[in-house]
Amino acid sequence: MNTLSIRSPAKINLFLKVVGKRADGYHELETLMCRVDLFDIVTLSFDQPSISVQCTHPEVPEDKRNLAYKAAALFFEALAKDHGVSIFIEKVVPVGAGLGGGSGNAAAVLMGLNQHYGFPFSNKEIMDMGLKVGADVPFFLFQHTAVARGVGEHLEPVYGVPPWSAVLVFPKCQISTAWVYEHLSLGLTNCEENYMFFRFFEDLSKRKILLCNDLEQVTVKKFPEINIIKTALLDLGAEAALMSGSGPTVFALFQDRQQAFPAFQKIRQQQGWDTFLVNLLLP
Repeated sequence: MNTLSIRSPAKINLFLKVVGKRADGYHELETLMCRVDLFDIVTLSFDQPSISVQCTHPEVPEDKRNLAYKAAALFFEALAKDHGVSIFIEKVVPVGAGLGGGSGNAAAVLMGLNQHYGFPFSNKEIMDMGLKVGADVPFFLFQHTAVARGVGEHLEPVYGVPPWSAVLVFPKCQISTAWVYEHLSLGLTNCEENYMFFRFFEDLSKRKILLCNDLEQVTVKKFPEINIIKTALLDLGAEAALMSGSGPTVFALFQDRQQAFPAFQKIRQQQGWDTFLVNLLLP
């Protein structure tokens, strides 16, 4: 069988400021995103009569609601071919966790299909397709640490991020991104002082101050364990701890894997939390 398997990484938001709300209802962001080496595996089987999706996680839809399905449908529409593909997703990245798992899967499908068909679309065309699927999809197609602006369509590569290790803690509770934005008060955003990203790298000792996520104040009201996790990680020696995206996953940064490992061991003993030890995927 003609197949292609692609590693689909998770991401974390090292900084997330909500800049404003557009007339169409979408929020404009300025966020610093980085991929981490926690991977789903997306396997494409070609020469199929239609698009189909299977996933190892029971809560992931296997129909047209799936972002990977949407990505394939957009690709074939743009290709003007009535082709199909079977998509199998081996899930490792937690679902509904603020780590971009579904968006990464969609990006993997677009990259895999474009490769299989001999690259009929440019990088810009593929990224434009990705934006129609979801705001984070272009970032995964970009394959670089980046500042994303607008609703995710404007990407600027970022260099010089230290090779940190991170402990990810997912408290096994899912939250709707739409719900978070619906309950966000723009007048209460708290990342103004950290708005210039270059400051993030001026003095690494200030990481605890410079990391900021405007969405955290919303999600923590529904899931107060986010603050419990952050405090636990900081007490275990983390340089900084922050919620990723719309949550509820919390990540903690350490200078290297040796420093992160004891905290990872301690935290994963907690009841009800999924814990991962990862490295940043840097260019």
